[in-house]
Amino acid sequence: MNADPGPTEKQGQPGLVSAALSGLCPRCGTKTLFAAPAALAETCANCGLDIVSLERGGRFVGVVTMLLALVLILAALGVDEWLRPPIWASLMFWGPVTVGAVIFGLRFYKTMWVYHQYEE
Repeated sequence: MNADPGPTEKQGQPGLVSAALSGLCPRCGTKTLFAAPAALAETCANCGLDIVSLERGGRFVGVVTMLLALVLILAALGVDEWLRPPIWASLMFWGPVTVGAVIFGLRFYKTMWVYHQYEE
């Protein structure tokens, strides 16, 4: 019978992956970090945290995207060499995988950066 933590006890923050997937605010933990799939909100609707001021690492987003593209291209070439799927099957598979990977990569990077800046 554990009691709920009181206001003086701090609950553990979620991991970066779950925070990135859910878009959790670093201050209050509500799902208000992102306004669009990969775009940060201006402020948290719940606690009023100015999220835009915390995102100062936006210039490295291109590097993250290029590294992710390199990994996806190498994976696509490896799968094509190994399985030799028809072109339509490759497009049907790699199109959604690329979009999903880029959105997740951007959300993860931006969440990591915002959480890092918030802790400082």
